[in-house]
Parts: sequence; structure tokens; C-alpha cells
Amino acid sequence: MSTPFELPEEMTIYSAVETRDKLLAWVTEQTAKSTKMLEISAAKVEQIDGAGLQLLAALANMDQPWRVSQPSEAFSQACKTLGLNQWLHQPGL
Repeated sequence: MSTPFELPEEMTIYSAVETRDKLLAWVTEQTAKSTKMLEISAAKVEQIDGAGLQLLAALANMDQPWRVSQPSEAFSQACKTLGLNQWLHQPGL
């Protein structure tokens, strides 16, 4: 398992570029170390919109497997609203 990436409290259009840059740097670092599952912690997420979810959806286009851990209530609700329940019900969570 990788060192988890901690999503910020605000996953909105206003923080999308900064979060994207940090996430991509983290993915690059983790994939250089190992080809194992990447873990993204959503425990601190309090605000999330479509832009925030799109950042994570973009990971699906990478060859590296990933999963969400510790989804907050706000993160869980956003996923359910947009039909992304599979992100919440992954083996090993």
C-alpha cells in the first residue's frame, strides 16, 4: 500500500489546480516507489463539488490502481449523488 494522499478539506473548483498539482506529484512519487494500490484518504473532506470529483475520476485514466479510504460524510454524499458508489465500496476498506 502506498503512503496515503490526504485530500484537503475543500475539494472545489477554487482549489482544483492546487490539489491537482499536489496529487499528480504524489502519484509520480508513489509509482516510482511501487506499482501497488494507491490510497487516497478522504477523511478531511468537508466541501466537494464536481471539479473535486473530476480530479479523482482522472485517475481512472492512469494505469495505476487506486482506492479511496476513510470517506467523510461530505465525500460519501457527493459520490452517492453522482453515482460513484463504487468508490465507497472497495475491497479492503
